[in-house]
Amino acid sequence: MKRIGFWILLLTCVATSAGLIFPTTGSAEYGDIVLNSKSASMKKANVKPVVFPHWFHRIRFKCKVCHEDIFIIKKGANDINMSKIMRGEFCGKCHNGMTAWEPLYCDRCHSYEGSKPNAPTNQN
Repeated sequence: MKRIGFWILLLTCVATSAGLIFPTTGSAEYGDIVLNSKSASMKKANVKPVVFPHWFHRIRFKCKVCHEDIFIIKKGANDINMSKIMRGEFCGKCHNGMTAWEPLYCDRCHSYEGSKPNAPTNQN
């Protein structure tokens, strides 16, 4: 009986991490921020607006880890683009393949499919 429970737990973990049980919808959750100031270049690159999961990061790190040394807390104040991220600026400070996964998987960030691409979501 213990062996069956182990396999069920293992399969649940694998299916969850693969997105088979709890698939992502591409919509933002409360506290997430949709980044779309570079909409023309994103459209040209055929990628969706970015969903930044602010609260996912916030429960792991104190505010001062990112603000104000990496990101300025003002809408439009951070000129973020992929070149800068790949050079280790902005998100690339941590998403460098050592601290967090490297920015090589476009759809992990460029995933927004909602109806308000120019504003933070769920914060009306």
